[in-house]
Amino acid sequence: MKFTTAFSVLCLASASAFTPSATRSLVQTSLRSSNQNPFGNTESLQYTGGDDPNNKNYVKLTDALNEADTERRKAREEADQRERAAEIRREERLKKIQFMVDMPDSQPAGTVDDFMFKEGVQDQLDKLDNDLVGLVPVKQRVKEIAALLVLDKMRRKLGFETSVPSLHMSFTGAPGTGKTTVAVRMGQILAKMGYSRRGHVVLATRDDLVGQYVGHTAPKTKEMIKKAMGGVLLVDEAYYLYNAANDRDYGQESIEILLNVMENNQDDLVVAVAGYKDRMDKFFSYIPGMMSRIGNHIDFPNYSADELVKISEVMARDLEYDIDSNAYGVFKQYIEERMQLPYFSNARTVRNAMDRARMNAAIRTFERYAINGENGGWCSVEDLKSIQSDDFQVLLDDILYADADKRIFA
Repeated sequence: MKFTTAFSVLCLASASAFTPSATRSLVQTSLRSSNQNPFGNTESLQYTGGDDPNNKNYVKLTDALNEADTERRKAREEADQRERAAEIRREERLKKIQFMVDMPDSQPAGTVDDFMFKEGVQDQLDKLDNDLVGLVPVKQRVKEIAALLVLDKMRRKLGFETSVPSLHMSFTGAPGTGKTTVAVRMGQILAKMGYSRRGHVVLATRDDLVGQYVGHTAPKTKEMIKKAMGGVLLVDEAYYLYNAANDRDYGQESIEILLNVMENNQDDLVVAVAGYKDRMDKFFSYIPGMMSRIGNHIDFPNYSADELVKISEVMARDLEYDIDSNAYGVFKQYIEERMQLPYFSNARTVRNAMDRARMNAAIRTFERYAINGENGGWCSVEDLKSIQSDDFQVLLDDILYADADKRIFA
């Protein structure tokens, strides 16, 4: 009886343990231990990053939408600014057209002489005439360029449409024909007319532009360009920049930089290339882009013997020397003989001859008054300024009577 009663109680307890209420309580207890609310805004639904290294590439949806809105707003603002700028240009254009329509044909623009003298252009042209003997075609071309700049400025004053003309230049000719002098004068004319900020001239050769190893050429070229900005960059013997026999020559990089600057910075830099005509023509055949960017080609002819004698007069005048009238005939004979020998360099040869004549005059004066004691050692101002025929005769004798291999040094 006691056994039966205990068994019945045990069965009833087991049955009550598996009722729905007990089961629900067990499940709630299990979930409560892991998560308070599996469907709520709790930590179980928040992104924790995990262990995947690519998870850092993901962003929240709200952040992405905000960035997209910002980009659209910027794009819309930029479009509005462009439209407004275009509208302003149209309005200014219409005002200018109406101004030109209303302006009478008799509207005074000033005289050319006023601009020539007021801007100082005529002064530079006069200096060019005084500094350079001969070279009539060169001076004529410079005057033509100056005329274009003057008339262009007069047009701008009245409101006409203008554009900066191509002012890049090519100077071809033998050494000593005045290429550097003309470049200096052109730089000053451009500065006077407002086409360049400074008007200075920077002379460059291959050594100044081309490096010796990879990565060296670009900095050197850009540094020379920086120095010349606002003026004229004169590249002497420009054909040495290109070496057709070596595809890996660094000069090509310098040429590419120059071409880019000539195209994009032509309003702030004038590039002039100079050298012998035949070599420059060959250089342009290799670099057609250089040829097409140069609008002014000026050829410098060789001087005649009479012109070189006049150059000696100019040099003597600048140095405050007086050449004896009888000395010019001897000097002309020397020039004619020297022109037949190699390495003749026009005005540079004249300059070297004048230096030697001055030295001969100094030796002659020193011997008379310092060594021989003539006039008690006192010399006059005329003695210090005089260059006589004997001073040039020494040069002529060196050519006429020297060995064949030494005549070029006369």
